[in-house]
Amino acid sequence: MNRLKHLPLRPLIPALAAVLLSACAGLPAPLAEAPAPVEAAPPIAAPTPAAPAAPQVVAEPAATPDTTLLQDSLNPDRKIDLNAPATHADLWERVRKGFAMPELDNEGVRRAETWYSARPDYVARMTERGSRYMFHILEELEKRGMPSELALLPFVESAFVTDAKSRAKAVGMWQFMPATGRDFALKQNIFRDDRRDVLASTRAALDYLGRLYKQFGDWHLALAAYNWGQGNVAKAIARNEKAGLPTDYDSIKMPDETRYYIPKLQAVKNIVMDPARYSLSLPPVANHPYFLSVSIDRDIDVDLAARLAGMAIEDFTLFNPQMNKPVILANATAQLLLPYDNAGRFVTNLASHRGQMASWTAWVVPRTMKPADAAKLVGMSEPLLRDINKIPPKMLVKGGSTLLVPRTAKRNQDVSEHLADNASINLAPDVPPLKRVTHKTGKGESVATVAARYKVGAAQVAQWNKVSNKATFKPGQLVVLFLSPKAQAAPQRVAARSAGKPVRPAKVSAARGTAAKPG
Repeated sequence: MNRLKHLPLRPLIPALAAVLLSACAGLPAPLAEAPAPVEAAPPIAAPTPAAPAAPQVVAEPAATPDTTLLQDSLNPDRKIDLNAPATHADLWERVRKGFAMPELDNEGVRRAETWYSARPDYVARMTERGSRYMFHILEELEKRGMPSELALLPFVESAFVTDAKSRAKAVGMWQFMPATGRDFALKQNIFRDDRRDVLASTRAALDYLGRLYKQFGDWHLALAAYNWGQGNVAKAIARNEKAGLPTDYDSIKMPDETRYYIPKLQAVKNIVMDPARYSLSLPPVANHPYFLSVSIDRDIDVDLAARLAGMAIEDFTLFNPQMNKPVILANATAQLLLPYDNAGRFVTNLASHRGQMASWTAWVVPRTMKPADAAKLVGMSEPLLRDINKIPPKMLVKGGSTLLVPRTAKRNQDVSEHLADNASINLAPDVPPLKRVTHKTGKGESVATVAARYKVGAAQVAQWNKVSNKATFKPGQLVVLFLSPKAQAAPQRVAARSAGKPVRPAKVSAARGTAAKPG
C-alpha cells in the first residue's frame, strides 16, 4: 500500500502536544465557515453494539521539547523555527516570486477579472479556504521546479472546496474524473475517494500536470489538456499541423470552456499580484504549514476523531474529506490532517481515551440476499443498513459485496488492508424469478402476436426460440417463453395479423424438469 510520510503516533504524543499547544500564537486564524459541500450526506449516527474496548494508548516518556521548533510532519527531515522572521512572512509574496508562466492578455482575461472583482465576498471565501492548503501545494511545486501559478489552479477548478463534485462527475479540489484519478493511483471505493484527499490529490494533480508539460512543452497547452483531455489537445494540434497552421494555444480550436479556462487562471494570478488594483484583499497566510499529519494505527469513528481533536465534524472533514463512511480505516487512511492546535488536542485526548475506537467494521456478504435478510444476520435495522451502504429500494446485494456493519463481540476486527483498498458493493434488481413455459400457437400467430399476448419483447421471443423477429408460427407449434408469475397468470388476447381474426386462447403449460435459462 502506497502511504504518504507521517509521524508515528506514540513517540509524538507528549512532545507534540507540548510543542503545538505552546506554538498556537502566530498560527493561521481559526477555520472560517465553508460553503456546504456538494452532494454531502449528513453524518449517520454510529450504532452502540457491545464490543471489547480498544487497547489503550500509553504515552511514552520524552524529553522536554524546544518549544520554538516545530516538526514538519510532511517533511520529517525539517524543523520549523517559529521565531524565525521567514516563518511569519506573507506566503503570498512567496507565491508571487515563483510565477514563471508566460503572461496572457486577452478579452477572456478582462472578462474573468471583471467577474471576480464584482464578487469580493466570493473571493474572500475562496482565498480563505485556499490559505489552508497553499503552503503544502507551494512546497510540492518548488520541490518539482514547477511554476507557482499552479498553486492557484484549484481556485479555478473548485474554489478550494475539497469535496466539490461537478456535473461531469469530476471530484475534489483538483477535479479528477474517475478514470484519470485511477490512472494516478487515487483509490475510489465504498470506503474512500482519494480524489478528495488533500495530500493524495495534490500529488496526483502535480504528477499529471508534469506529464502534460513534458508531452506538449508549453504550460498553456498543458493546462488546456488538463481541462479538455490530453488526447483532444493532441488531435487539435495534429489537425493544425496537417493544415499547415500554428499549433500554439491561441491557434488550435478548442471548446469555449477550455478557451476560457486559462484566462481565468491568469485573472486569479493578476489579482494575487496586485489585489488592490481590483478593490480586493487577500487574507494573510503565514509561511509555515497550516496542518499537521498525525498517524493512526486503529480504525476510528469520524465523530470520535473530531471530538478528540476538539473540532466540529464539518471542520474536521475540511481536512479529511476522503471518507465515504462514518469510520476512518487505519489501513486506508493512515494519517489524519489537523490544524496544529487541534493536532495537539487530538494526541493528548487519544492518549487518555478508554472507550471503543470504532463502532463499525466490514462484512463480506456470503451469498446474494435481500437487504432485510442481510440486516437480520448482522443485527441492525434494514433502514440503517440501506442508508449507510447506499442501497436503493428493490435491489439485492450480490454475494462477495462488502457492507459496513456494526461491530459486535464476534465481529470486532479492524478492516483489512485488502478490503480497505478493494471493497465494492454489487447490486442486482430484486425481481421475481422467471419460469420456463410453452405456448401452443393457433392459426396465424407470429413472434409479434405472441410477444404482445404475454407483454414481453418480440426480440426476446425470437431469441428464446431462435427465429427472426418477423417469423410466423405453424398452428399447434410450441413456443418457449420465460415469464414472471404475473405474466403467466394473465396472457392477453390479441388479433392475429396474418389471419385477420381473433386468436383463441392458447394453451400454456409450465415445462417440467430443469428449465433452460434465457439466452
